[in-house]
Parts: sequence; C-alpha cells; structure tokens
Amino acid sequence: MRSGVIVQKLGMTRVYSIAGEHVPVTVLRLENCQVIAQRTIEKNGYTAIQLGVGFAKIRNTKKPLRGHFSKASVEPKAKIAEFRVTPDNLLDVGSEITVEHFVSGQKVDITGISIGKGFSGVMRRHNFSGHRASHGNSITHRAHGSTGQRQDPGKVFKGKKMAGRMGNVRVTTQNVEVVSTNIDLGLILVRGSVPGSKGGWILVRDATKSILPENAPKPAALRQVGKVEQEISAIEEDK
Repeated sequence: MRSGVIVQKLGMTRVYSIAGEHVPVTVLRLENCQVIAQRTIEKNGYTAIQLGVGFAKIRNTKKPLRGHFSKASVEPKAKIAEFRVTPDNLLDVGSEITVEHFVSGQKVDITGISIGKGFSGVMRRHNFSGHRASHGNSITHRAHGSTGQRQDPGKVFKGKKMAGRMGNVRVTTQNVEVVSTNIDLGLILVRGSVPGSKGGWILVRDATKSILPENAPKPAALRQVGKVEQEISAIEEDK
C-alpha cells in the first residue's frame, strides 16, 4: 500500500481526448509535498508517513509545530496529513513526492470536506417528498412529519433524518479516474467533480477497490535532490 498525497483543488475545466471526446475534469495542484515524520511498528505500533504540503508563514505557525518542522529540516507547511503504508513503502523524512506518483488511467480515492450549505429542510437535505399540497393541509407542505414514538420508548432515536446543517462533512469519492498529469505545473486532472471547495485541501490515494497499474512508481515518485543543479552545470559545460 503506497502513500497518498495532499493536493489543493483549483476548480473545474474541460479537456478533449484523442477521439475528440469532451471530458469534464477537476484540476488538483500538488506543491511542495514532503515527508515530515515516520510512524513505525517498533515505536508507534503501525506504519505510516506524515506529509506536509504548501507554505505557511513562520509567525503564523505555533511553537510546537515549529519544532516539529525543524526536526524534519523542512519549511513550515500549510496542511499536514498522515497516510498508512506498508513497511516496504516507507519514505525518508524530507523526501518530496511529485505528480508522477499517479499515472493516466489510474483509479484513485479522493477525500475532502464538502461545501457547507447552511441549515436546510428535509426535502433538500434528505430528498423527502413532502406532505400533500391540498385537501386541508395547512403550513406543513415541507414538514418532515412524525419524529418519535409513543410513551415507549418515548424519545427520538439518534440519526433520525431531520432538518439541520447540510454539507461541511468529510466525504470520500471512490474510483475516480486520473485523466492526465502536468509535471511542469504540478497538476493532476481527474474525471468529474470531487468533494471540496475551491482552494480547499484534498487527500488523494490509490483506490482500494481497483488494481494499481504496473507502471505506477513504487514506493513513490520522488523529486531527485540536486537535479536542477545538475542540469544547470551540464548546460554550463556545453557552453
């Protein structure tokens, strides 16, 4: 089981396939995603890695987190999340994961906080049909009706579908297809819509109900340290 990544939702657009098919996609940006800490069986009882993504100002970072980032020798991150992995897929602290971690056609599971819609009635929130529109019905057209029982048990059970706050909950969409990736811009395009608002942080991991493609990099697609410096030195030598 490989690690997932933390991405930022930029919005939706469209792309066209080779056959001219119009494909609606959501644009996700992967930027500065680094390993902050490891969780091992010997020390924690399970194996996982902690990732951080984005940039945060030092003055806006609390002192305990400053020490946590300083121990890992990474810059303060805007978002932190932990991903369970198998022991053979553990990554070194400080490693940076790139968009090449996912390949075109791969299925992924996407988790995000859905957009909050405020207080809503049962017809909008739970798709109730409502009461009759005529024949003596008065001011209860969109009401939910009875909510409890008689004297026994004499209470409303937890989880009863009623009016209340809609949205703003953790939602996971499974088996979302990766359409393409842009290495230069650090973008991942996935088919259709995903939970979350624009600018929100989203977790993307390999789909649990689909087989991982053989060409997917293991344990992860990592940015090579000093690759840019090597390219610059090679250009200077050619001159």
